[in-house]
Amino acid sequence: MLSTGTKLGPYVIVDSIGSGGMGEVYRAKDERLGRDVAIKILSQQLTDDSDALKRFERESRTLAALSHPNVVAVFDVGREQGISYLVMELLEGESLRRRLSHSVVTIEQALEMLTTVAEALSAAHSKTIIHRDLKPENIFVTSDGRVKVVDFGLARIEENLNPDHSSMDTRTVPGTVLGTTPYMSPEQIRGESL
Repeated sequence: MLSTGTKLGPYVIVDSIGSGGMGEVYRAKDERLGRDVAIKILSQQLTDDSDALKRFERESRTLAALSHPNVVAVFDVGREQGISYLVMELLEGESLRRRLSHSVVTIEQALEMLTTVAEALSAAHSKTIIHRDLKPENIFVTSDGRVKVVDFGLARIEENLNPDHSSMDTRTVPGTVLGTTPYMSPEQIRGESL
């Protein structure tokens, strides 16, 4: 865990936001542009794992390839002091999972959210990107009510988008199951290539 005041390039860590399967997420200040950002840091345990490092780098490329109002924006990526990091738009609000735990969502609101998520996924699919871990925790509702799809850590990118990477880096290996079981497609559960 990084302490407040730690510097990574032009970014100064302010506080911890949370953690996920790949590492920690922090609120930070971009000293160059004077804005608050979110920084996802690959956990120290995974920095020595070449597959995990490849997935982290793939998420960075995936997000950089997308430009959609309902997909979290990526601003920068880097490695400093042995720490790999991804700098993203800082979102204020809560995950859909948290929202559902304390408030009722009307059918109209649910349909609007699902339409927005479908538009974001359509934009990703147009860039040959498949999210592969879409679940309420990876749908974010901002404090002003906008919906954003986040956490493309398990996304698959077609080779033609990124020809420098082998199919092992960019595709699901048949027989390998990645994702959150209750939210997986039938193809993922069967371990089929997506």
